[in-house]
Amino acid sequence: MSTPPEHDQREPEAPRDLVGVGIGPANLSLAALAQPLTELDAVFYEQRPGFDWHPGLLIEGATVQVPFLADLVTLADPQSPWSFLNYLRTRDRLFPFYFAERFHIQRAEYDAYCRWVAENLPGLRFGHQVDSVRWNPERELFEVDHIRLDGDGDGEAEALGRTYTRNIVLGVGTEPHVPEPLKPLVEAAGVPVIHAADYLDERDRLLAAGHITVIGAGQSGAEVFLDLLRHRPAGRERLHWLGRTEAFAPMEYSKLGLEHFTPDYTRYFHALAEPTRDRLVAAQWQLHKGIGSDTIAAIHDELYRRTHDGGWPDAVLTPGVHVRTAGRLATTKVELHLEHLEQGTRSRLTTDAVVLATGYQERPLDRVLAGLDPYMRRDSRERPRVDDGFRMILDPSVTAAGCHVYVQNAELHTHGIGAPDLGLAAWRSATILNTLTGKEPYPLPGRTAFTTFGLGPRPQIPPARQEKTLTPLTPLVDVR
Repeated sequence: MSTPPEHDQREPEAPRDLVGVGIGPANLSLAALAQPLTELDAVFYEQRPGFDWHPGLLIEGATVQVPFLADLVTLADPQSPWSFLNYLRTRDRLFPFYFAERFHIQRAEYDAYCRWVAENLPGLRFGHQVDSVRWNPERELFEVDHIRLDGDGDGEAEALGRTYTRNIVLGVGTEPHVPEPLKPLVEAAGVPVIHAADYLDERDRLLAAGHITVIGAGQSGAEVFLDLLRHRPAGRERLHWLGRTEAFAPMEYSKLGLEHFTPDYTRYFHALAEPTRDRLVAAQWQLHKGIGSDTIAAIHDELYRRTHDGGWPDAVLTPGVHVRTAGRLATTKVELHLEHLEQGTRSRLTTDAVVLATGYQERPLDRVLAGLDPYMRRDSRERPRVDDGFRMILDPSVTAAGCHVYVQNAELHTHGIGAPDLGLAAWRSATILNTLTGKEPYPLPGRTAFTTFGLGPRPQIPPARQEKTLTPLTPLVDVR
C-alpha cells in the first residue's frame, strides 16, 4: 500500500474539512475527485486492511451490470487520472481492451481497478475503525473517534485517535441480508448454510454436498446457480433454485428504462411525498434486482446442453416461493418449509446445503451516529432525513456553523433506486464536493434524460455548445 503514514505534518487539533467513514466504491469515488482539490483537507477511514469489493462473488465471467464508463470518476471528470481507461493505460492494456469490444467489464476487473486507485490515492487510512461521531458545540466541529487496528488481521486495537472535522461523509455501504427463519442456521456450525457473499470461499464445501439449494432470484442467485450447475456432473446436478418473485425475471435494461438511473430521476424522486417514495422503491425491483439477460441465456444454454443425450438435468427452478421456516434435520441436512405464493400450497424440501442469495441491506448507522442522535431529524419511520444535496438534515445549531453530514448509499428511501447504483457514484461525489466547497469544481449537466418525470414546466433544453471560431491565418506578404 502506498497510503501516506498516519502521522502527517499537521497539528493534531487542527480540523479537517472532510472526514470520510468507510472506503467502498462510493467514498473511493469521492476521494478520487477530491484529490486534485488542493484546498480541501480530507481523510478517509476504513476498518478493513485494504480495499475489496464483494470478494465472494468475483465468479469467473461475472460482469458488472453497468458500462465501464460508470467508473469512479469519468461521468463527472473524463480527464481524471483515476479513470478506468487510465488504469488500463498504466497496465499497457488499452489496445487489448479496445479489441475486446466490451462495454461491460468483468466484476474481478472492476475490483482490480478500484484496488489500483486505493493503493495509489493519498488520504486513505485503512485499518482504522471509526467508533463514534459527536458534535462539539464549543468548538463547532464534529469529533470522530477512531481506533487504529494492528496489521495482523486479528482486529486488535493498536492506538486510539480523534479527528476534528467540519464535514463528514458516511459511505459504510451495505451488509448481507439473511432472512429471519434462516439466521440460526447461518450462525450454527456444521451444515453449510451461507450467504452468497461468502460463496467463493465456501464453493468446494458446497460442491461436496449431495443436494444444494439456492434461494434468491436476483443476479447473485443466478450467477451462483449457473456456477454450481457448470461444476456438477450431467444427470447428477441435484440443484434446486428458489425465488420469491413470480418469475426469474430479466432486469429492465431498455434505454428509456435506464433513465431511472439519471440525476433527473433522482431529483424527481426526492421531491415526492414519503409514502409515494416507499411504494415506488418496493415496486421498482425489476429495475435493479432482476437478472441480466445474458446470465438468463447462459443458464438456459447450460440446461439445454445437458438434454443432448435425451435426459433432463436434475435441476429444479421454482419461482414464486417463500421460505416460511427452516431447521436442522438430523445433523447433516436442512429442512426448508416452503409456501407457494400463488397456489397457496405448502411443502417441505430437504437439502444438504443452502446458498442465500438474498441480497444486501443498508448497514445500520445508529452505533456510529449515536452521539448525533439529539441533532438528527427523522421521517415517520425513524429514518434519517436527507436533503437533495445528500446532507442529513440536522439541527440548525449544527448547520449554521457550516458543518454537515453527507451520506452515500444510505439514502435509498429519499433518493430512490439510483442510490446504490455505481453509475451515479461520480455524479453524487461531484454534487457533494460542489456543495461542500461552495464552488463548482465539477460542472454538472442541468439535464440528463429524455424522459420528463412528472408534470410541470417543460424541461430546459440546454443550449448547443458553440465551437470556437478559429482565427484565419494571415497570408505572408513578400516585402522584397
